Amino acid sequence: MHKYLDFEKPIAELESRIEELKKHGGDKASVADEIARLETRAQETLKDTYRKLSRWQKTQVARHASRPHFSDYVGYLVEDFTPLAGDRAFGEDEAIVGGLARLRGRSIMLIGHEKGADTASRVKHNFGMANPEGYRKAIRLMELAERFQLPVVTLVDTPGAYPGRGAEERGQAEAIATCTEKCLALGAPIVAVIVGEGGSGGAVALAAANKVLMLEHAVYSVISPEGCASILWKDAQGKGESKAPDAAEAMKISADDLIGLGVVDGVVPEPVGGAHRDAALAAERLGDAIEAAIEELAPLSADQLRRHRRDKFLAIGRSGVV
Repeated sequence: MHKYLDFEKPIAELESRIEELKKHGGDKASVADEIARLETRAQETLKDTYRKLSRWQKTQVARHASRPHFSDYVGYLVEDFTPLAGDRAFGEDEAIVGGLARLRGRSIMLIGHEKGADTASRVKHNFGMANPEGYRKAIRLMELAERFQLPVVTLVDTPGAYPGRGAEERGQAEAIATCTEKCLALGAPIVAVIVGEGGSGGAVALAAANKVLMLEHAVYSVISPEGCASILWKDAQGKGESKAPDAAEAMKISADDLIGLGVVDGVVPEPVGGAHRDAALAAERLGDAIEAAIEELAPLSADQLRRHRRDKFLAIGRSGVV
């Protein structure tokens, strides 16, 4: 059963009526005509709704329970994925998954956050919130990719790095900073894609890339809208009207905002209604964008790649756009 967001209620009512007619309406021509009319109306409503989403609504779409995650993209995008585990220092972290793979015939190193698809897998993957060993594993895999001159592709989808006591004791801030530094210093091309939530340093650690792409309804920010609201307005969830939608608007966290600010390099269109409505099509479009980015970077030497990254990030905020 499709899970509808609050703002999708008109769509839910239309699609529910369509399903009811298909099950109990029989084979009468009048019923078929009514179904066709409702399907057209539902599709138009869906297009109109998603054409004018607010930033808070985009945040809800980016967090949709059925939105494709890392494991889904592995199934649709690549072949021969071979996961590589452990940071060779502490242990394995399931929130960041990575390994060797082939993307349309090209060998790559694929790394990304995995949130999980149900209760058990979400707990296993810690809801995509990585511990220090996850970032140290990512560093190890990037160094392996550099040794064999393989492009690195990262899929970012996290509310942020895990803030627990154990993570802090094992050097969470240092691990994030070192992973970010490794991205910037790597002598191999890096393409990062924000596929869902890109939250705080936990996202940047895998997104300091030559090319940073975003799916159309993904979000990318230094803090979640709820976190921002709690700081600026002392907003507590469940106590009065939430200020999170106001925070989302103020932070400019959508793909359209960020490409205008020069933070990301490209926006990958999603199927109408979001990637969760057609994961296969979303993955195909994502594959096209990643392939094009890798092709563009392929001729560059290691030094040129480093300089490209340096110039790209130093240019952010210098365009005069506020």
